[in-house]
Amino acid sequence: MTHKIYSGFDKLPRGLASDIVTPGCLVLEGGALRGTYSVGVMDAMMEADVNLSCTIGVSAGALNGISYVSGQIGRSARSPLRYRHDPRYFGLGAFLRNRTPFGFDFMFGELSTTLDPLDMKRFLSPERRFVAVATNCLTGEPEYFEKGRCSDIMLATRASSTMPYISQMVRMNGAPYLDGGCSCKIPFRWALENGFKAVVVIKTRPDDYRRNAEAGKMLARLCYGRRWPALAEALARSNADYNCLCDDIEKLRHEGRLFVISPSRFMDIGRMEKDLEKLGEWYWLGYRDAWNVMAELKTYLAEKNDDTHEKTASKL
Repeated sequence: MTHKIYSGFDKLPRGLASDIVTPGCLVLEGGALRGTYSVGVMDAMMEADVNLSCTIGVSAGALNGISYVSGQIGRSARSPLRYRHDPRYFGLGAFLRNRTPFGFDFMFGELSTTLDPLDMKRFLSPERRFVAVATNCLTGEPEYFEKGRCSDIMLATRASSTMPYISQMVRMNGAPYLDGGCSCKIPFRWALENGFKAVVVIKTRPDDYRRNAEAGKMLARLCYGRRWPALAEALARSNADYNCLCDDIEKLRHEGRLFVISPSRFMDIGRMEKDLEKLGEWYWLGYRDAWNVMAELKTYLAEKNDDTHEKTASKL
């Protein structure tokens, strides 16, 4: 089977991250293929030995975060930049098999076991936590599924990445779930509420980006209002909620509580971007943006972790 791949595919970084684990939580926004920016950031972080002890992701953020936790540099970039035009990965064939545009059977099957194997031993190591956020369609609320604490973290990641409107809901523990972004697009509050002092947020939109708060309300209520009213309301207010999250992130960044990495320039990248050259450029933008702030990031992490250790010592 032949299909078009990114022209710079062979130049993508490869290798394994070190065993050094830094206390802190990495928070990953979704955005389908826009998440390729975050992959560039994470690859640079791994090359710089910035392997945070916890990763929480929404939608594509959850999918891409798996390779960060397993320490496999370049793996999450190779998937879209090689398989975007492969019908096993995306498109009608994938939709007919999975009832969603992305081929999760291929991603979690042949791709992860044979073509570009996931290091499951390292991913499942208790040294590093991994959390996927999915939306409970009955309540319209986000739920947090952690590896080692839920029954099937890969199914939870699939649920986290299952797009509304065009996808079949994923059932877990007797309840239906959809994309975590329906109810929480950037889960930084979970990190703060769970006591992390060092919190790094990777966004897939520039800092000044905001959504139209009114857009999509009618569609949400038309599609889900009758059978899934809580989900419909979560989707109807999701754009306004996103804008509030972005405002809060800016405030907390200025207070020094969050470290934020976001695209340094605008690029018109679609959620289902077809242009592999643009997608590759988007990846490299994330990679360069991360290296440009790496010294600042390491200083932030060192200060936050020193502060944590000092407070612990004072209590003793």
